[in-house]
Amino acid sequence: MASAGLVDEVARLAGADAGPLALAVSGGADSLALMKMGAEGFPGRVHVLSVDHGLRPEAAAECAMVARLAAGLGVPHTTLTLALAPGGNVQARAREARYAAMAAWCRANGVPLLLTAHHADDQAETLLMRLARGSGATGLSGIRARVTLDGVTVLRPLLGWRRAALGELVRKAGWTPVDDPSNRDPSFDRTRARALLAGADWLSADRIAAAAAHLAEADDALGWAEGRAFDTRVTPAGDALLIDPEGLPDELRRRLLARALMQMGGEPEGPSLQRLMVRLSEGGGGTLGAARVDVLADGLWRVRPAPPRRTA
Repeated sequence: MASAGLVDEVARLAGADAGPLALAVSGGADSLALMKMGAEGFPGRVHVLSVDHGLRPEAAAECAMVARLAAGLGVPHTTLTLALAPGGNVQARAREARYAAMAAWCRANGVPLLLTAHHADDQAETLLMRLARGSGATGLSGIRARVTLDGVTVLRPLLGWRRAALGELVRKAGWTPVDDPSNRDPSFDRTRARALLAGADWLSADRIAAAAAHLAEADDALGWAEGRAFDTRVTPAGDALLIDPEGLPDELRRRLLARALMQMGGEPEGPSLQRLMVRLSEGGGGTLGAARVDVLADGLWRVRPAPPRRTA
C-alpha cells in the first residue's frame, strides 16, 4: 500500500510519533497523491493547506477543488490567500511567500510538521538548474528531505518517488489534477531542465537524484567539520570575531567567514562572498553587508561591524 511507504518515510525523517501534519496541496498530480496517501496513512492527523497567490484567476477554483477532494477524504482544508504582485522573479517570490504563509499557519495552529510533494524528478531538475548556475556544495545538495523554516519542520517524504508513479495514483483515484500553464513556460529554468531530462535518454532522473543525495551527505560532513573548526578557529575579541584561516581548505575558510558574517547580521551571497575571499587571500579586506573584514598582521581575519557610512 502506497500510504505505508509514506508513513515509514515520515517516521524516518521525523520520528515515529510525528504528531499533527499539514500537507501542502496545490491541486497538481504530485500534491494530490500526497494528500491521498496522507489521509490514508495518518487518519485524523492531517490538515491540507492550499495557497492562492493572487496571480491567476483560476487559482481560487483550483483551491476549491482541492477542498472538495479533501472533504471527500474526511480531511480538513484551509486556503491561504495572498496578494502577490506580478513581475520580477515571480516563481521565487511566490515560493517564498507560500512557505512563509504555510509556516505561519502551522505555528498559529500548533502543527509542527509541514509535508510537501517534491519528488525525484523535482530533485533531478533542481540539481541541473544549480549546476547551470555554478552552485557550490550546499546548492548542489539539492532539495533537502528535512529543513526547518521559522520554527516549523518541513519534510519532503516523496523524494524517492517518480512523477509518473504519483500521477498514476491520482488517475486510479479518478481525480483530474490541475494543469498549471507555467509548467510549460520555456522562460522558466525548471521548464527547460524538465525538457532536457525528457529529451535525453542518457540522463536518468533517478541517478541524478541519487547524486544530489550523495552531495547532501558530503555537505552535511562539511557542516560538521565547519562546526568543529568554528569552535577552535574563531575567537571573540570585543565586538569582533577573529578567524584563524591558516592551513584550512578554501571551502572551510569560506564557511567560517560566512558564519561569522551572519553573526554580524549579514546574509553573505555567493559571488560577493567569493570576491571577498579573493581579496583576503591577497592581504586586502572589504565590507560585505553589515560587516567589515580585514587581514591582521598575524594573518588572522578580523570580522567586525562595519562603520557607519558617511553621508553628504
